Amino acid sequence: MGLSVLAYLILAVTGFWIFRARTFQQQQPINPFPLSLPALHFIFGICIVSLVLLLLAIGIVGTYGHYGSLGHSPHLVAGLITVLLVISSAVSALQIRPEKPWFRRVHVTINVMLFFMLVWVSLTGWDVVQKYLP
Repeated sequence: MGLSVLAYLILAVTGFWIFRARTFQQQQPINPFPLSLPALHFIFGICIVSLVLLLLAIGIVGTYGHYGSLGHSPHLVAGLITVLLVISSAVSALQIRPEKPWFRRVHVTINVMLFFMLVWVSLTGWDVVQKYLP
């Protein structure tokens, strides 16, 4: 989960840099990375989608294997909503084009909601982890 939160933070920073460069019409924003900012943002987007889907699979298999069923805590709901938001964010990002600029606003709005869901899924996940520890 920590890697997903780190990927989210990197996405937030690179997204802000891209927004700032576009807003101020800068040709070359300050970039400490060898890749372009949009490419870096895209790569970390793939990372967060992959990590969240991996965490979903681990959570479902682990919970089902331990309890024999799902739905023993609000963490399942928080996790499923988080997965849906991450996938929605990725889909909306792929739709951003000059002829469809409103998708950018949809993408940013979903990512703000995702911030709060990551907080909730982290808090509920902490309770789940405490059940597994001796």
